[in-house]
Order: sequence, then C-alpha cells, then structure tokens
Amino acid sequence: MAVSKKVSRRNRIKKSIRRKIKGTSERPRLSVYKSNTGIYAQLIDDDRGTTLAQASSRELGDYNNPNIEVSGNVGKKLAEIATSNGVSQVVFDRNGYIYHGKIKALAEGAREGGLKF
Repeated sequence: MAVSKKVSRRNRIKKSIRRKIKGTSERPRLSVYKSNTGIYAQLIDDDRGTTLAQASSRELGDYNNPNIEVSGNVGKKLAEIATSNGVSQVVFDRNGYIYHGKIKALAEGAREGGLKF
C-alpha cells in the first residue's frame, strides 16, 4: 500500500521540526496530533522519555469531528493540567501540521490557559 503524498510530506516536515526542538522537564514539548475524529495534545519530556500531561477532545466528551472551539478547549484543559503540575513554559511541536485552524486554536487555548511559548 502506497503512502500518500500528503502523509509523506507531513512526515518530512515533522522530522525537520523534531531536529530543531527538544522538550525538557522545565520546558516540555507540547505535541499535537490531529485525526479525523479527534485532536490530541500532550506534554513530553524528551530527556526522560515520559509524558507529563495529556488532553484530548475525547476526554471532553466530543466524539464527533472536533471543530475549532473544541480544539481551543483541549488547549485550555492541557494548560490547566500543566499549571497544576508546575509547568508554565513549553515548546510547541505542531507535528508537521500547518499552523492554521484547529492547531492554531489549540495553541491559542493553551496560551489563554497560562502556558508560554
């Protein structure tokens, strides 16, 4: 089965981004994944290889295709969990997606929740 041009392009961009950024325990990486049915975000400490916090549209009870409003709420929820764990600064990893629409809404929601990046 052939990999689509869209997926291979995103993977190439993803590798380029990951070469430049790295998450630490003081400033973890905020990684975003978007599927057809949900949007997921997690804070990752690359030094230890652990996930510090995570949030998704499924946790918020939206089982359909999330819109921009739901994406913003996922960002706010992740920021709330992160600040309760003592994390205030993060490195944003858009995971090869264009900074537009749902990804942008999630980032703005995280900023409104108190995360700095």
